[in-house]
Amino acid sequence: MNTLLLDEIQHSPAEVVPLTVEQYHRMLETGILAEGEPIELLDGLLVPKDRGEGMTIKPRHRLVVSRLMQLAARFEARGCHLQLQSPITIEPSHEPEPDGLVVRGGIEDYLDRHPGRGDVTCLIEVAESSLERDRTTKQRIYATAGVAQYVILNLVDSRAEVYEEPVPAAGRYESVRVLGLDDVISIRIPGGEALDVPVAQLIG
Repeated sequence: MNTLLLDEIQHSPAEVVPLTVEQYHRMLETGILAEGEPIELLDGLLVPKDRGEGMTIKPRHRLVVSRLMQLAARFEARGCHLQLQSPITIEPSHEPEPDGLVVRGGIEDYLDRHPGRGDVTCLIEVAESSLERDRTTKQRIYATAGVAQYVILNLVDSRAEVYEEPVPAAGRYESVRVLGLDDVISIRIPGGEALDVPVAQLIG
């Protein structure tokens, strides 16, 4: 790795030209980037997904995502659906792939596009080695996009962090609550309702 170049980029950010979502999609369509590559677009930069050691998914992370999957039918019964480890398009320069998205409507509504900021009522990240990025960069991106609720399933401390009341201009959430294993997460769904899920059911 050219450490001299990296140092120059860090001290001269104006020289870095960020990618747009459109350019990122074109790179995928033309094969410049392989479909399924373990990267996501954050702040116009191609960032490796932080899943722990290398690009593998750690067992506990996989277990929690599988537990989220078991909730899918409950969301569908409420007129929405759950997408796992799938992109959300946030124009002009973000396309993160959170571990969970609660999305309006059915899966067929998104045949030709990824969900956008107005389609999602809750974003969920399962955080272990990615905890710092999820609390900072991704929290800022999701708050700026106006996503109503952002949940971090914090595997380091065995708790859930619930971010609500986004302040887009400031890139932060006004309300931050920390829930323990004895608490219940009220996951937002369309229509101003919520689906209550015990924290211990997900990360206990």
